[in-house]
Amino acid sequence: MPRPRPARLSTIVLAAATAAMTAAVLTACGNGTASGGGGGGTTDRTIRIAYQAFPSGDLIVKNKGWLEEALPGYTIKWTKFDSGAGINTAFVAKSVDIAAIGSSPVARGLSAPLNIPYQVAFVLDVAGDNEALIARDGSGVSSVADLRGKKVATPFASTSHYSLLAALDKAGVPESAVNLVDLEPQDIVASWTRGDIDAAYVWLPTLDEIKKTGKTLITSRELATAGKPTLDLGVVSTAFIKAHPDAVDAWRKAESRALDLIASDPDAAAQAVGAELNLAKDDAKAQLSQGVFLKPADLSSPEWLGTPGQVGGLAKNLVDAAQFLKDQQKIDSVPDLATVEKAVYTEGLPGAVAP
Repeated sequence: MPRPRPARLSTIVLAAATAAMTAAVLTACGNGTASGGGGGGTTDRTIRIAYQAFPSGDLIVKNKGWLEEALPGYTIKWTKFDSGAGINTAFVAKSVDIAAIGSSPVARGLSAPLNIPYQVAFVLDVAGDNEALIARDGSGVSSVADLRGKKVATPFASTSHYSLLAALDKAGVPESAVNLVDLEPQDIVASWTRGDIDAAYVWLPTLDEIKKTGKTLITSRELATAGKPTLDLGVVSTAFIKAHPDAVDAWRKAESRALDLIASDPDAAAQAVGAELNLAKDDAKAQLSQGVFLKPADLSSPEWLGTPGQVGGLAKNLVDAAQFLKDQQKIDSVPDLATVEKAVYTEGLPGAVAP
């Protein structure tokens, strides 16, 4: 199979152009009441949230109904997405207000030509051993260097894709020497079982499934130590922030409450996550233990979001990710630091994440 060409300007523009079609579907999920999303105005009382099925505090908030409890005057619509690429398309289509999305797709979204008007308002987790590159048993692969000529799957434009490229770069393996395949997590399991792919870089819970018959080559925790960290972020459309700042604060407090639960009562946290992922509590607890979760007080530190007037290091992390994507010919330009700093929402911190 010919190796897919790197995503260039024309490809991304085409995705943006077709977003209107996606909008029709997603609007149906959100009852067409886009709160501050460009069609509904400030009087709309529906919040459309894009979530992903990976172990996180976001799933705890959803499972326990904390946002619905905090905002009784709003209708909360949760829609599942398979990866950050689809979420970016939904933001372009103005079909989502708040989302859980990886740092690599956020870096792409803040870069031209997408220039998505959203802001990072929360850090859900730092990728650790919950994302990794696994070689299938019988593939003949025992190191990243062995991936030359092999078929490797990952969801394109995701944090796993970014980490896979970083792992190849670190091992001195050109992307052109590997047959990269764009597969969503659920499709990776099917291809893995059939023996269609030799390796995959993906996140939990799919990661745990393929590890049963594979060997771990490198994890995102190791890549973070080597200078290529990835994160799962909470982003909010700029229009929604302007129209509903109090609702954004309520969402940040609910997410902070989930981080506290993960730290203080792992069993209760695992019970909620397991219910959302259809996992036994012990399995969910083991998966949660593989991520790195910040304390709410850490979010407003200089290392992460920062405070009004003093944006934290997260902005530099996103610029570095964008530069890496440009070097890999996945985007055409890198936003400057000042532009990215404006896309980090620090209003109300640290109070907005305090208990």
